[in-house]
Amino acid sequence: MAKPIVGLHHVTAIASNPQRNLDFYTEVLGLRFVKRTINFDDPGSYHFYFGDDAGSPGTILTFFPWPGASRGSLGVGETAATAFSVPLTSLAFWEKQLSENGIPVERLGKRFNEEVLSFADPDGMRLEIVGHPDAGPAKPSRFASIPAEHAIRGFFGVTLSEKRLESTAQVLNTMGFHKLAEEGNRVRFSAEGAELGNHIDIVVPETAAYGRMGAGSVHHIAFRVPDDASQLEWREELSAQSLQVTPVQDRTYFHSIYFREPGGVLFEIATDPPGFALDEPVESMGEALKLPPWLEKSRGVIEQRLPVITLHKEKVEAL
Repeated sequence: MAKPIVGLHHVTAIASNPQRNLDFYTEVLGLRFVKRTINFDDPGSYHFYFGDDAGSPGTILTFFPWPGASRGSLGVGETAATAFSVPLTSLAFWEKQLSENGIPVERLGKRFNEEVLSFADPDGMRLEIVGHPDAGPAKPSRFASIPAEHAIRGFFGVTLSEKRLESTAQVLNTMGFHKLAEEGNRVRFSAEGAELGNHIDIVVPETAAYGRMGAGSVHHIAFRVPDDASQLEWREELSAQSLQVTPVQDRTYFHSIYFREPGGVLFEIATDPPGFALDEPVESMGEALKLPPWLEKSRGVIEQRLPVITLHKEKVEAL
């Protein structure tokens, strides 16, 4: 039996404007631009990684920023919201920070005894900031203007929109996420052993229409395992349950396997190592375009095809 999974490794979404995406997540939310690389399956486009200062698993939000991508529409079989973790005392700061940067924000009140802010990024991706007393220590970006005490710690979790609960719940149970609580049509599953990304909520909406993937959509969510051996155990375990699991994919900074859970959401299981400092120092992560070794010979062509972007590193006082 494979060891239980303790939480999320990363969440990957789609954006439409690389510079706007970069500016929002670094300058408004104060995340570190951990890595600029390319989509290994589409080398003519970027793959951006944002997270805490060290690029820790459980903090990484990644994007395929495809210029001109049409807006997606949310439906069942998708990730409906991605939630960040902050101390409860930081909610007022974030309400002000978002509002003064022109981002409409709504305080949803208490959900499972935690306070929640809801807002959207420039592509309409639904985001939440959850304030709770167990947010854990901060590893803020060294370039962010957000005060360290209010910095986003990493993921709180995600909300999945599903047509049915039972089959997805069974997969989550197998992976070490067990039902913790229920409110209305929302059921929370939680895993033990990690401070970050260990909550998966499932919502079964009254109208169960399927959405359309596009800008503002979450492409997949990735769960973390400590090493390659554990990942292979999970591949065997999940395949035995008739889930169609891919072979291991080398993503340079982690190794991955993928499968669709019964409700349609694309799940990934990613290894913690090698990590994002594999090919550049932590001090300068995100400053240069990094390519996997097998694409270095095509660097000139790839760089010509990619849009020019500017990373603003200077600290600016938070509003």
